[in-house]
Amino acid sequence: MNINAFNYEASYGTSAQLPPSTLPEIAFAGRSNVGKSSLLNCLLRRKALARVSGTPGKTVTVNFYTDGAVRLADLPGYGYAKRPKTELVRFAELMEGYFQSNRNIALVVQLIDMRHPPTKDDRTMLAFLRDTGIPFVIALTKRDKLRPMEYARRTEEIAGEEAFIGARQVIPFSSETGEGRSELIEQMEGALL
Repeated sequence: MNINAFNYEASYGTSAQLPPSTLPEIAFAGRSNVGKSSLLNCLLRRKALARVSGTPGKTVTVNFYTDGAVRLADLPGYGYAKRPKTELVRFAELMEGYFQSNRNIALVVQLIDMRHPPTKDDRTMLAFLRDTGIPFVIALTKRDKLRPMEYARRTEEIAGEEAFIGARQVIPFSSETGEGRSELIEQMEGALL
């Protein structure tokens, strides 16, 4: 994996459009506005490769990036209810289709906002990953938004979080400072071996 060579490949809005999985894939999943696009830009050291928005629910497709040997999949955020019912159904179908289409998923990076306990949707996603045996790590985003006392409290709470059982690693991550970047890249490279 050449972290500096990733480029945008394509976007797909329905599972029927998804091409066959020809490369190992690392998927990035999480609720709307958790920071998936910001994390990808930080990880790849590109300011605007993945489109970032302060408005939840902007990623409405599966967006693929590749370095020619590995594919990164930026999945639409879940849990954003301010959409027409038809869009919510399409999102659910797209996510199910992605995970059930015999893709070569080497790792899922599950993003969770470090400032808050996992949501019901986060817990459902983590249970799905455990039940299917898909390897996953948890990136605790927005680490930089916690003051030292809040960080210490959340770290203690996270240590006892049952929903995180099965994760290869739980990594505090900041797209602002780059904290957690090297640990996440190490996990991604390890999953590809």
